[in-house]
Order: sequence, then C-alpha cells, then structure tokens
Amino acid sequence: MAQLKEGDKAPNFTANNQDGKPVSLGDFKGKDIILYFYPKDDTPGCTSEACNFRDNYQQLQHQGFEVIGVSTDDEKSHTKFIGKHQLPFTLIADTDKNIVEQYGVWVEKNMYGKKYMGTARKTFIIDKNGIIKKIIDKVDTTNSSQQVLDLLKA
Repeated sequence: MAQLKEGDKAPNFTANNQDGKPVSLGDFKGKDIILYFYPKDDTPGCTSEACNFRDNYQQLQHQGFEVIGVSTDDEKSHTKFIGKHQLPFTLIADTDKNIVEQYGVWVEKNMYGKKYMGTARKTFIIDKNGIIKKIIDKVDTTNSSQQVLDLLKA
C-alpha cells in the first residue's frame, strides 16, 4: 500500500461504530473530517487525545468538523471507553484492520526491544470533497484538537 499524502483522495471505508452500526466515510459528505487513528482504548495517551477532542468538540463542530476515532478495538471496548469519558463522537471498530491498512497506519512498533504490529497514532484532516488536506504524524495527545486548528490557520 502506497503511503497516503496530502492532496490524495481519502480511501472510503465502511466499518461498525461503537453501537454496531455500519459507518462509512461517505456518510460525512459535505463535512470536514478529523479522522484520527489511535492504538488502544483507555490507555493514557489515547485517553488524553480523546478527551482533548471531547473538550473542544463543540468548537470543532462550530468550524464544520466531524471527529471520528479509529482503533482496532471492538465495539464493546469502544462503548466502555465512550461511556467512561463521555466522548460525543463516533469511534470505529476496525477489528479486521482494513482501515488501518488502507491509511497506512498499521505498522511495526517496538516496545522494550519487542517488535509487534500496531496502530500508529496519526490524524488525517479530510475536506468536504474527501481530499486529505493535512496529515499529522506527530500527534500531541494533550493538545490534539488545537494542533488541528493551528494547522488549518497556517
């Protein structure tokens, strides 16, 4: 899979959200989308990132954005994560790793010298026409929504 870059068409996908309902990128046509990939529900960095999007969700929506989180966790895990932290946006359960593969974020990771495959933390800003406007490779988990807004002002 070729690495996606700014200006590319965002790959469409359909997968279940936290409620077991199929969601596709096409469902958000006409909206700007913050599609963020994160490794795992309820881990410190991922919780910090999700809560930052939660705390600034109204401001992001006011600017025309919809926030969608994607991880390889299942629907049950997403439901618990949303409930525990009152997350107002959709989380996609990419259990078959289709979306992480399409977006090139399923990568080899290394923790304590042990290599394994996992989801890279990465954010894609997709415009109303489905074009990738910006890609954030170095996500600041405590400031993720401001990072998005700053990039768009630049």
